[in-house]
Amino acid sequence: MIESWVVGLVCNTVIMVAYLLISVAIIVPLWRSHQLRSNPLGAATAAIFLSCAVHHGAHSVHMLMPELGYDLAAGYAMRTAWGWPLAISDIFGALVGVWYWSLRRTYSSLMQGAQLFEDLRRREQQALELNDTVLQGMVVAKMALDLDDPAKANRALETSIESASRIITDLLGSEHFTVGMTRSAPADVIAPAAATAATAATTEGTPTERPPT
Repeated sequence: MIESWVVGLVCNTVIMVAYLLISVAIIVPLWRSHQLRSNPLGAATAAIFLSCAVHHGAHSVHMLMPELGYDLAAGYAMRTAWGWPLAISDIFGALVGVWYWSLRRTYSSLMQGAQLFEDLRRREQQALELNDTVLQGMVVAKMALDLDDPAKANRALETSIESASRIITDLLGSEHFTVGMTRSAPADVIAPAAATAATAATTEGTPTERPPT
């Protein structure tokens, strides 16, 4: 029968490797995008996984030392203390680490760059692009309609629609978000003036209740 400390040794090693790779997978994109200082949430998360990897690795090393002839007292004490409750919790932790990496492979397109954490510079760039292309195009279209120039208004609207479509596609960025996505309610595309006119027409066509005499 396999002893509990052997299970703990193997599972702690798996956890150490999984957590160490997670910390590297977070740090490297942040470093490449120069966000180690500007993205403290990402850096702190990487530090947490790194510290956990060192912690679990230390357990494995202590339990392995007697086989190498070093630190016999501490190593055997660690083996004795590592009963089945601890071994079972290590099994769970190892399975979680393996599950994470299986999901990461499935969603690899989402893990390019530092996308696990908010990229503030990218959000600022996207906001500026929305203002420069979509919002200004709508303003030009409105001014063209006010000046009775429908051709220019149509060109501005077409440019704004194309830009908005491109930006939205870039924001979604993956087929995982484009499959099976539906609106909770249909879009309200009626113009405010048309909606007001329709409401007024409905009100005028409804008989007014006369007070009893």
